[in-house]
Amino acid sequence: MEELLQVGVITQTHGIRGEVKVFPTTDDAARFQDLKHVLLDTGKGTLSLEIENVKFFKQFVILKFKGYDNINDVERYKRCPLLVERRDAVPLEEDEYFITDMIGIKVVTDQGEDFGVLKDVMATGANDVYIIDHPSAGEVLVPAIKECILEVDIPGRRMKVHVMDGLI
Repeated sequence: MEELLQVGVITQTHGIRGEVKVFPTTDDAARFQDLKHVLLDTGKGTLSLEIENVKFFKQFVILKFKGYDNINDVERYKRCPLLVERRDAVPLEEDEYFITDMIGIKVVTDQGEDFGVLKDVMATGANDVYIIDHPSAGEVLVPAIKECILEVDIPGRRMKVHVMDGLI
């Protein structure tokens, strides 16, 4: 399992005082108020940053990092992901999983047949949709609802689904 979880991506600078605009990739953008530090993935390594200030603007989070006081300090970090260690992640509720833990999981039907591999998760307004790479049908979209997703075993890397009529 991944020990670092992405919580956002720096999209651009905000003003001239070293603030950055972050697109949150977490379900709850308000979690940034509780974060004391994040890890910046520079592409060549990670850089630990202490969060000095948090504001919200539309769907974005505006962050100010301690020691980064002008636009020139943060300009080079555009498009860089922000990560947290798993121990700093928001606790999950029952039947909630980190997407990174689900990608690549083997999917079987309630009849015991191989159905494919979970390729991605698409967030929609009502519920998530699992994108499963099916061996013959290609990409199959399965809604993440209790009627379809019967069992998820993260440690065992296995998911059991009920294939509803018309799904394939």
